[in-house]
Amino acid sequence: MKIVYRFLFLSVLLIFVTNCARTGRPEGGPKDEKAPLFVTSIPPYETVKFNKKEIKINFNEYIVLKDLNSQLVVSPPMKNLPLISPQGSPSEYIKIEILDTLQPNTTYIFNFGNAVQDNNEGNKLENFKYVFSTGTYIDSLKTSGSIKDAKLVEAPKNINILLYRLDSTFNDSIIYKKKPNYITSTLDTTVFKFTNLRKGNYLMLALQESINDYIFNPVTEKIGFSTDTIQFPRDSIIKKPIILFKEEQPYQFKRAKEISKGKIEFGFEGDAKNMQIKVLSKVPDDFKSISKFEIDKDTLNFWFTPFEADSLNFEVSNNNFIDTLTVRLRKNKIDSLIINSSISNILNFRDTLFLNSNNPITKIDTSKISLFDKDTIAVKYTTLPSEKKNTIGIIFDKEPKQKYSFTAFPDAFNDLFLNKNDTLKYRFITKEFEDYGRITMNVSNVNSKNLIIELITGTKKNLVVQRNFLTTSKSIVFNLLEPKKYTIRIIIDENKNNKWDTGNYLKKQLPEIILYHKEINNADLRANFFLEENFIVE
Repeated sequence: MKIVYRFLFLSVLLIFVTNCARTGRPEGGPKDEKAPLFVTSIPPYETVKFNKKEIKINFNEYIVLKDLNSQLVVSPPMKNLPLISPQGSPSEYIKIEILDTLQPNTTYIFNFGNAVQDNNEGNKLENFKYVFSTGTYIDSLKTSGSIKDAKLVEAPKNINILLYRLDSTFNDSIIYKKKPNYITSTLDTTVFKFTNLRKGNYLMLALQESINDYIFNPVTEKIGFSTDTIQFPRDSIIKKPIILFKEEQPYQFKRAKEISKGKIEFGFEGDAKNMQIKVLSKVPDDFKSISKFEIDKDTLNFWFTPFEADSLNFEVSNNNFIDTLTVRLRKNKIDSLIINSSISNILNFRDTLFLNSNNPITKIDTSKISLFDKDTIAVKYTTLPSEKKNTIGIIFDKEPKQKYSFTAFPDAFNDLFLNKNDTLKYRFITKEFEDYGRITMNVSNVNSKNLIIELITGTKKNLVVQRNFLTTSKSIVFNLLEPKKYTIRIIIDENKNNKWDTGNYLKKQLPEIILYHKEINNADLRANFFLEENFIVE
């Protein structure tokens, strides 16, 4: 019996020690959902006549700082960023070391956003701020508003909102050189809020920055601005959303580089629609050249028939710009001709079969090209070379539920360098009409404005499926649509140039208005499904 009692005693003792060694909350206990609490600070919150170099902020539990670099906003911005510690380890306090010389009679806000979280559960202390003033009082005015992107459907995030005081030192170019008087951030929303503002008149800007230096870089960043002067305390709410847009940059030639033998790449920035390349060097009588812009890239590709030369001299012009340059020729290998099909398996009724090539095609021999259906009956087609891209469209009437076989035998295509294609074989099928949907949009153009109606798909690239131009009221039919998400937008084309025009800060010009349909906005269209909606434009 003693052995049994001793065994029971040791078992109970082992269970007790094991339970005591466990850390964290007991099983079945309530989850901690409370955010950390700010307890005290040295100097105290909203201290006036502030003249310290160090701040210590105490909390009621251990906290960690998450994404501090993107969350912390100091307003007015400092030339030398303060040191925040500790980072990377739990602590019951935050220490701020100020390295800058503070401005006199100024209210400072350290907005930590949602960076302060408790160590155990990650509960956020939302929009935590520490405020002090180097003057005799704390500025107390507030304002709020919202932002939106001029062109994109998705809401922009982490946008910096800037306020510049309109005083004797202000001029329009200040946003390219100096930091603002106040800043705040939208973080992960489209709404912004300012607190602790001083009475006065201000310019309000929004910047989508990759680096938060609060200086506008028009080459890489989006901007938005209020056309009205912001007055405090009058404008406690900004009623009109600030519209973000990317400015179109003035044309600037950047470089010329030989890519392969017979191909030179001319890089540029800005609007290059009238850009032209002229060869100044003496060339053979049989010299040929072709130039085409590369899609979605600031590059003009220039192909030419090679000849013995160490270099080529060019004149590059675009409107009022003219420049001359020399390109050294050192490559000794011409790119082989590569041709690919734009269709891999299914040919939709709105699609065109394109043959894409790396080199410009200069000769097509249709006697060496065949197109058959599933019954091996020849299908009539035409070839349509593109002037803008290295593509050739194969145009023919498509039948539903059909199989097609396309073959291009050797020497059907020749490029500028007299390269020939190898045998090309592609097979693809079509679907039934019932596999597609339709959208009908009844556009009521109340004031007979110049409208561009676009059906787009894809949340990122916003691929335009169909574009129509209207000056009256009319019903637009988008037929034979693949089952996927679609959005309809209308551009109000104020200057009647049949395209969307962006804005310009120095000209105080806002981008042209884009309206999105509320119902057909990233809406799912199913097969054999017909939608009909109204769009009123006043």
